[in-house]
Amino acid sequence: FIDEIDSIAPKRDEVSGELEKRIVSQLLTLMDGMKGRGKVVVIAATNRPDSIDPALRRPGRFDREVEIGIPDDEGRLEILNIHTRGMPLDENVKIEKISKTTHGFVGADLEVLCKEAAMRSLRRILPEINLDEEKVSKEVLQKIKITGDDFTEALKEVRPSALREVLVQIPNVSWNDVGGLDKLKEELREAIEWPLKHKEAFDYAHVKPPKGVLLYGPPGTGKTLIAKAVATTTESNFISIKGPELLSKWVGESEKGVREIFRKARMAAPCIIFFDEIDALVPKRGSGGSDSHVTENVVSQILTEIDGLEELNNVLIIGATNRLDIVDPALLRPGRFDRVIEVPNPDVAGIEMILKIHTKDKPLAEDVNLKTLAESAKGFSGAEIEEVCNHGALLGVKRFVENKEKDVKSIKITQKDLEDSVNEIKKVKTSST
Repeated sequence: FIDEIDSIAPKRDEVSGELEKRIVSQLLTLMDGMKGRGKVVVIAATNRPDSIDPALRRPGRFDREVEIGIPDDEGRLEILNIHTRGMPLDENVKIEKISKTTHGFVGADLEVLCKEAAMRSLRRILPEINLDEEKVSKEVLQKIKITGDDFTEALKEVRPSALREVLVQIPNVSWNDVGGLDKLKEELREAIEWPLKHKEAFDYAHVKPPKGVLLYGPPGTGKTLIAKAVATTTESNFISIKGPELLSKWVGESEKGVREIFRKARMAAPCIIFFDEIDALVPKRGSGGSDSHVTENVVSQILTEIDGLEELNNVLIIGATNRLDIVDPALLRPGRFDRVIEVPNPDVAGIEMILKIHTKDKPLAEDVNLKTLAESAKGFSGAEIEEVCNHGALLGVKRFVENKEKDVKSIKITQKDLEDSVNEIKKVKTSST
């Protein structure tokens, strides 16, 4: 058994050292040379099969190549049952539920998850243990119970190792933090949640779930916030890519970055890839510019990854842009971005809802009327409404500091503070236009 065979048998045309080349040649002749090897079976393991010399990967040498992939739901359930069979689990622990929410987890990740959950239950009874004694009393040991909350907390720390480099911390944003936009929320639920939660219905009706959703609209309307809410509500892995960060000055590096992201997303499906400021990454081809060759290659790479020969199963792409006019039109056809949804500025009812969200924890005075404030803030974007609430609160703090008051509970945000903030932003808007 040769472990990590890629380190001693790399591709001979890619290594500069003579030692590696000699080892590969020796392996080739020993495994299938003039002299028979008798009753010797060679097993090798690697996580980089493409970097092994191709001469080793033919029948007669390594006859069989067995891929040990990332386990599916059933595999994860079996692995979790193995690692939890000796654990004192509480009645509320549902191993089936944990197996369904651990997409992309390999066996080692699941083992660490169980260990972390067990450690959390131990920390609870640690104060009751006398560390000077040789043995822990039976009464204390019987108190140890691993609960469902222990697994939930452990899941926040243990992430899939296949996505370690690209996975982002799931933001704590729910649909309740997104004001208005009810039609948009419904469309996203249909596109993202339904294919995962009602898979049997989709299979029976032969409905193909959308591959991509593109959100466009003016700046500050909440496109990125919506993507954060999607990441929280869906039980998928979430990869966030900022448009410009993939572009590299080295030839082929940008395309390699795109390939790597999609490869990892396929491995850890179901997965959502979120491209923020996607116009920087996929501008119209042929629009000129000094770096047009690089960006054109990146556009072509993304097009083939989303809808090429290799199927993209259980991977959804969400894009966000405020410049739909410069996005390459080949990306906007069905089969790539199936849904192109506008995220407009909120109406008066939406503004009132956003005001409620941003003022729910603020000490408002009794005279505050959010309905009239929403009327005066007509045409504002979500980001501007957030700034109105923030600036209004700052005016309240300013009064507290100037009056040299002692009790912070005396801070009150009045209607006038919020109206002054609205007028301030209106001035900025008119001067910028």
